[in-house]
Amino acid sequence: MAVSGRRRHRYGSSSRRTQQERRSRTRARLLEATVECLVDLGWSGTSTTEVARRAGVSRGAQQHHYPTKMVLVAAALEHLLEAQRLAYETAFAVLPPARRNVSGALDLLWEVFRGRPAKALTELAVAARTDDELRPLCRDLNERVLQVILETFERLFPENTLPPDFAPTMLRGVFAMFVGLSIQNALDDDADGHHAAVLRQVKDVAQLIVPEQGKPDARRTDL
Repeated sequence: MAVSGRRRHRYGSSSRRTQQERRSRTRARLLEATVECLVDLGWSGTSTTEVARRAGVSRGAQQHHYPTKMVLVAAALEHLLEAQRLAYETAFAVLPPARRNVSGALDLLWEVFRGRPAKALTELAVAARTDDELRPLCRDLNERVLQVILETFERLFPENTLPPDFAPTMLRGVFAMFVGLSIQNALDDDADGHHAAVLRQVKDVAQLIVPEQGKPDARRTDL
């Protein structure tokens, strides 16, 4: 009896794990399909019906996991933000040592802003200007993005000697600039090289502010 009971217990645990895995896969498909819809169709063109179709799940399954469009989009953005953070830190870690500095970090950040997933954030930010329901979500999302950028900066450059209130303000300015550049880039793909020139100057300034580890701080004047 005891052996049989243990077998039933093991089978039940395995079954629960399998169900949880299925739920996780379904949610992941829905979240990824939501981001695709936002990029391809914008906020107004994104619907729970289209998301379910792209994810290959039933409307009932979609509503079970994410009952409304707003709940679905909020979850998709959180999923997107975490995925982008992990991808960014992984990409930075495998850079050649000579590029594992603030200049390389900015190059990677610009690639994120130029990438397809980031366009979903831009679409929502534009739509939120005239949508009272969407605006709070986008406002909170902007602050979350900034917080993630700041936390990532502090992990990548733990020895920086910037004043406590300087880095958040500096990164907020970089974030705003990259958002603007990404919108322009979507129109002309930097055909005239203006964005590249801006990025070069920003990197030059950033390297003065955040010297490479093991190199002297250019801001110091004492000898």
